[in-house]
Amino acid sequence: MTAEFGSARSTSEQSPSEQSGSAQPLSAQSPSARSPSTLSPSTQPPRRRPARARWTGPLGLYTPGSTWLHRLSPGYKITALAGLSIVLTVWRTPVVGLSALGVAVVLLLATGAPLRQTSRALLPVVVVGVVLGVFQWWSRDLAAAVAVTGTLLALVGLATVVTVTSPADRVLDTVVRAAGPLRRVGVSPEVVGLTVTLMLRSVPLLVELAWEVRDAARARGLERSPRAYLVPFVLRTVARAHRTGDALAARGILDGEDPDEEPR
Repeated sequence: MTAEFGSARSTSEQSPSEQSGSAQPLSAQSPSARSPSTLSPSTQPPRRRPARARWTGPLGLYTPGSTWLHRLSPGYKITALAGLSIVLTVWRTPVVGLSALGVAVVLLLATGAPLRQTSRALLPVVVVGVVLGVFQWWSRDLAAAVAVTGTLLALVGLATVVTVTSPADRVLDTVVRAAGPLRRVGVSPEVVGLTVTLMLRSVPLLVELAWEVRDAARARGLERSPRAYLVPFVLRTVARAHRTGDALAARGILDGEDPDEEPR
């Protein structure tokens, strides 16, 4: 009896807002107060799939590692790449091309780079090489097709080995040191290094810009119009080049003065 009286008294002492709040059904509560498990499938937010990484080419594929290729100095690798490029260009035969391609594949596997990422970056180059080989076979003969395709893929594969195993800052330091003798003829090695940096940085940026322009044209239903793709791409590329030039000019980098020269 006393317990019933106490419970009735506590209920009567509650304010009207508290009573209405406690009696409020679950369906009348705000959506934020409900847990995700109580939401119906039609009201749950759609799950977004993770964005797929877009193709940017073999550049930027550096993979940290401890292989002998990673420990090798970038200067030796770049020198070896230049020497092999001359050899493959002069002796362009099917045997030499296929042998160099086999060496490039073995070195790529030895780097320990992710196979899926590397193959995705090199797939467009392989397609171009196959198309070029078919054209050479049609216009000349099978030996020329094998030699040209093998040489092209071998050079790209060897260059990819250098980019996979060499950090960008070490490569640029090597380029600046190699361009040191050009200081005697008035060319700043730092400007040469900056030029290489801009080149390496511009290629992925242009590829990303091409993807953005293509997506914009597709959103407007103009994916089959070359003008809707080429005109914005050219205009945005030129605008980016102008902004880069203005930034360099504002910093006085390309004003013809040697940064190591003492002011008069």
